[in-house]
Amino acid sequence: MPTEQYRAAFDLLARKLIEDEARLGVEFPYVTGPSGAWKTLPASLSAGYQGAAWSHGNWFCGFWVGLMFAAHLHTGEERYRRIAKERLRLVAIRADDGNTHDIGFIFYSSAKVAHHVTGDAIHRDLALKAADKLRRRTVTTGRGTYISAWGPLDDARGRRSSAIDTMANIPLLYWAAGAADDGSFRLAGEAHAIMTRDAFLRPDDSTYHAVEYALPSGERSRGFTFQGYADESCWSRGQAWAIYGFVATYAATGKSEYLTLAERLATYWLRRAGADLVPFWDFDDPAIPHAPRDSAAAAIVASALVDLAHLHPDAAAGKVWRAKAEAILDALCRDYLATEPAHRGLLKHGCYSKPHNIGPDAAVMFGDFYFVEALCSILMPGRFKPLPTVSA
Repeated sequence: MPTEQYRAAFDLLARKLIEDEARLGVEFPYVTGPSGAWKTLPASLSAGYQGAAWSHGNWFCGFWVGLMFAAHLHTGEERYRRIAKERLRLVAIRADDGNTHDIGFIFYSSAKVAHHVTGDAIHRDLALKAADKLRRRTVTTGRGTYISAWGPLDDARGRRSSAIDTMANIPLLYWAAGAADDGSFRLAGEAHAIMTRDAFLRPDDSTYHAVEYALPSGERSRGFTFQGYADESCWSRGQAWAIYGFVATYAATGKSEYLTLAERLATYWLRRAGADLVPFWDFDDPAIPHAPRDSAAAAIVASALVDLAHLHPDAAAGKVWRAKAEAILDALCRDYLATEPAHRGLLKHGCYSKPHNIGPDAAVMFGDFYFVEALCSILMPGRFKPLPTVSA
């Protein structure tokens, strides 16, 4: 599909962002409801336990900032950049949030992008502050070190749990290693990746959504899920997070084992996604083919594969991965763009959390972000985020 279709998707994004910004007040969108309108949350809503239940809080707010900067780059219009910087002021308070690994998502997509686009030191310092909070979530065991996913570290329920989503939070640590000239950020990210490799991967190259470790040994007590179909199923977005994170880990370390692992995980994902290239929300839902799709999972993988193609030491293999990334983007542009005015997201048919009935068939903010990140990498390489390079 010609890049004109990618530019048309960008035009749609820019138009919707400005229209929606006028309606949002100080809150941030996260999923669309049945009517197509955005549901919103304040940026200040932190994660935490509510009795026995865990609430993730607002981990979406940074993505809106990143989309505004992308629209600024696409259109050249200063108003998007101004709005992005104003929105980032609302997000900034979360840099002190020590309750969740999602601080990586929030500031990877906002302050890190802001620094790259504007060069302003204040944005770099904010992203580094968040990266430090993420690094402080490390838990050391007899088998290695991982980043705890949920809750304050003095609560055993969260301290002993890790999630596959964290693999897509640790790119903030890898960025911070270079921005601060502090290799301890990279070491923390790779240590987490190693424990994830050893505890989350099944023999068939599928992944668990979450793992509970026995402490202090670091042995895996169990694999389980909050957002997938079943503990032993493969949640398609979880597999996508793993691909994204191991591509980033290869770039940060230069170790070919992570490249090989990312390729194995991506091969599994593509095989099970099938000809449509936009997977069902969980590869093992027995309701398939009558189960929801997840366009967000496809967007995450597309962005990861664009980077994988750029990084690959074998030019021929890189071309193959680039073609697969573009095939996913073509499918999203062809069949999943929300062109109807009532639907406020960019990509239809994302699935945030089917088990909790939150956005089971909706636009989801992170899906729009990773779709746009992939488009930026193709249409304007190096402008939205640094060109990926392999560390020596």
